[in-house]
Amino acid sequence: MASAHSTVPVALLDHPYEILIGRGLLEHAGELSAKVIKPCRCAVISDEQVAPLHGEKLLKSLRGDGFDAYLITVAAGESSKSMATVASLCDRLIALGLDRKCAVFALGGGVIGDLAGFVASIHYRGIPVIQIPTTVVAQVDSSIGGKTGVNSTLGKNLIGTFHQPRLVISDTAVLDTLPDGIFREGLAEVIKHAVIADAAMLATLPPQRTYNLSSIIATNAAIKARIVAEDQFETKGTRALLNFGHTLGHAIESVAGYGTLSHGECVAIGMIAALDLSVHLAGLPQEQADRVKGIITACGLPTCVPKDLSENEILAALGRDKKFDEGAIRFVLTKKLGTAFVSDKVTLEDVTAVLRNLRV
Repeated sequence: MASAHSTVPVALLDHPYEILIGRGLLEHAGELSAKVIKPCRCAVISDEQVAPLHGEKLLKSLRGDGFDAYLITVAAGESSKSMATVASLCDRLIALGLDRKCAVFALGGGVIGDLAGFVASIHYRGIPVIQIPTTVVAQVDSSIGGKTGVNSTLGKNLIGTFHQPRLVISDTAVLDTLPDGIFREGLAEVIKHAVIADAAMLATLPPQRTYNLSSIIATNAAIKARIVAEDQFETKGTRALLNFGHTLGHAIESVAGYGTLSHGECVAIGMIAALDLSVHLAGLPQEQADRVKGIITACGLPTCVPKDLSENEILAALGRDKKFDEGAIRFVLTKKLGTAFVSDKVTLEDVTAVLRNLRV
């Protein structure tokens, strides 16, 4: 019998599924997965850091409940989010005999979730994927909502699909194994959710490593699930609110070189920029902006743009981002903590001024 856990529904009309959150769920992954897909031949896609920690436990659980499971690992980090890795993985799945009746399990952080989800979405034109996120950022954000993809040499996440998982299993016990830097990175997405949807959550940040994270993971998962259900394909504007801090953050990440700065670190810097723009252009009270900046600092996240990054290259990367629409930058701003809106009134001059103020 699976361990006690909380359940967050993702209420999509055409593809509803659940997020399960609790300690000790990994050893029951086979039992839980068999409730949503028929036991079958499957591949567990993971990376070289996560697989030694959690791979065997997952394989044992899956095989114990009738899945014919195989483990495939890739190099850890953003470098694996490439079309070359996708092609290699698809070849491996074919060689293992995985056809359209098979499934993929994504065991890892955001990189693995995006990569394995994308592979599942195109293999035999789409097979089921079950997300088993192992980092804070993946449990509160990237494993939920069906966005999959890889990076282009010209920008982050520019090649991808929408492919909803059949289930998300968030075992908070696996977060105990995270290095401090990876743990802190995920807090950027928690802060983002607080700014755009739940200001009261700011009072709980930063959490301690010894703190029971299940409740904060569940709160964030519910925020992400609600927004995804309202705007599954990011066509209504609601889901775009999740890009708070990401517009400039993705540009910085691209220019720095994937893996130089973590995604969460870049989002943190992007949030500082978005807060400054919100003060100047949306009327956000300075004291509210300062409060969030203080939490970002307390979480051990950066607040400045490294001085060795080219301003012109950052602005050029910004223009290639998915959030750059018909020549206008779609920047997520906030007038009051706990709310947000998408603005197309932010100019390159505004962004340039903020960038220069954030130089180390």
